[in-house]
Amino acid sequence: MRLEADGATPIPRLVLVEDLETETGHAFELASPLFLAAGDRIAFEGDVPVFVRADGEKVTPAGNWSTRCGLRAGRSR
Repeated sequence: MRLEADGATPIPRLVLVEDLETETGHAFELASPLFLAAGDRIAFEGDVPVFVRADGEKVTPAGNWSTRCGLRAGRSR
């Protein structure tokens, strides 16, 4: 599922996030999966993702950046 990380667009439904992949081939791999509820938002503070809960609480997950090569399974060009 494509999620906008602009800090303003709310998540439309409950999702389990394991990593955040950019269009440039980089990914932030979370140390452990995290559920995002409908209404939560994703933002970046510097190069660190921040999940903003619907109630305003900020969650900064642990994880690392990596580079992805090629297409992932199930993705088309």
